[in-house]
Amino acid sequence: MEKFNYGMVGLGVMGRNLLYNIADNGFSIAGFDLDKLKVTELEDGATAGTTVSGTDSLEEFVAKLEIPRKIVLMVPAGKPVDAVLENIKPLLTKGDIVIDAGNSYFKDTNRRVADLATLGLHFMGMGVSGGEKGARFGPSIMPGGDLEAFHSVRPMLEAIAAKVNGESCTAYMGKDAAGHYVKMVHNGIEYAIMQLISESYDLLHRGAELSNYQLYEVFKDWNNGELNSFLIEITRDIFQQKDSVSDGFLLDQILDKAGSKGTGKWTSEEALENGVAIPTIDAAVASRTLSSYKDERILASKLYPKSEIAKPGNTELFVQEVGDALFLATLISYTQGLSLLVKASEEYHFEIPLKDVVKIWRGGCIIRSSLLETFYAAYTEDPNLSNILLNENISKLVKSKISSLRKTIGFATSNGISTLGLQTVLAYFDAYTTENLPVNLIQAQRDYFGAHTYQRKDQDGVFHTQWESTNH
Repeated sequence: MEKFNYGMVGLGVMGRNLLYNIADNGFSIAGFDLDKLKVTELEDGATAGTTVSGTDSLEEFVAKLEIPRKIVLMVPAGKPVDAVLENIKPLLTKGDIVIDAGNSYFKDTNRRVADLATLGLHFMGMGVSGGEKGARFGPSIMPGGDLEAFHSVRPMLEAIAAKVNGESCTAYMGKDAAGHYVKMVHNGIEYAIMQLISESYDLLHRGAELSNYQLYEVFKDWNNGELNSFLIEITRDIFQQKDSVSDGFLLDQILDKAGSKGTGKWTSEEALENGVAIPTIDAAVASRTLSSYKDERILASKLYPKSEIAKPGNTELFVQEVGDALFLATLISYTQGLSLLVKASEEYHFEIPLKDVVKIWRGGCIIRSSLLETFYAAYTEDPNLSNILLNENISKLVKSKISSLRKTIGFATSNGISTLGLQTVLAYFDAYTTENLPVNLIQAQRDYFGAHTYQRKDQDGVFHTQWESTNH
């Protein structure tokens, strides 16, 4: 029987496209799915001349693979992954490699790494970003875990990943569940940037009364400049999409209720757990939750009617200021996510290479942007940089945009336009760059009512005071 280099479990859109990508790059690959139709469609859709085979029998699938077997899982996170592993473990032999390429929770990945190691099996958690098109033609790939297994599959990963300046957008992300952790934070940053873009759209559309045609031109200009990114590019295209049902634009018919799949929430929970401030990512998660209160928001809008928006006097200048504000807000959203990776790397001993993280995010993934080149230069200069805002070149960029962020938020607040994301960016920046914060009062309060103690500026040590009440 012909033996295949790789196996793919799960032939949904992402699994099938990733399989075709692997096959197109010269590797033979077998696919498994319980859905017979997906198995049939797999071979029919393969590129002529590639070596692809499908089956709905797990035993047959495993038997098709060369030893050591290298199997990629592309199934929904959670119980489906555990179910596949329970069914496939008895069929595997010592030295085989299993790679979970879905959006699994990193603690589940850690558990699976340990579990399979007891059987002599290699397990890797691997983040894949770029959507179905990226999976097919070149995603950003974030593998972590078993280093020996990574070296075994590295040639394939480098072949199928997106390329920037001739370099593959994949690299080893660190020990244990580092790959899935990096992908989780990637998605948290994605939440934040999408929220910031939506707020900028609102400011231009409702605030400056720009039409969809005008918005298309603005986003086209932005994408041709320093705001160049995948999310700006697709937003540009969204403004042009006509609705097949009505005579207008599709965007205007889409209900304002946003969904989520959990990775944004996981990022926020992790930041709270590890004492890292990521308020813009938190705000993006909260904003999606707020959007789900549609019926209540309709009632509240009647109870608290807003005044008419005062259109900006100079629309061209306003567009420029909003663009600068969005640029800075995007930069600081990355900052927050990267600072979480720094802390997690220490806390979980992942040994995440930040320089490689931003390097592989430059192409293929949803949050790819020209900004990442600037970050790559910063981490090349100082791989141990704890916060990107501490880089001198980054500081020059920030200083050139901060005035526009303040003006944009001022316009929004005076006109009742919600900019939860933009405001958290400014609050984060102002707090991070303030030498003395008013939390000395919070420490005094905590010591007053709970004897939680405090530290002093002028002496080392921990102190407690018997506070005097001045009730009159």
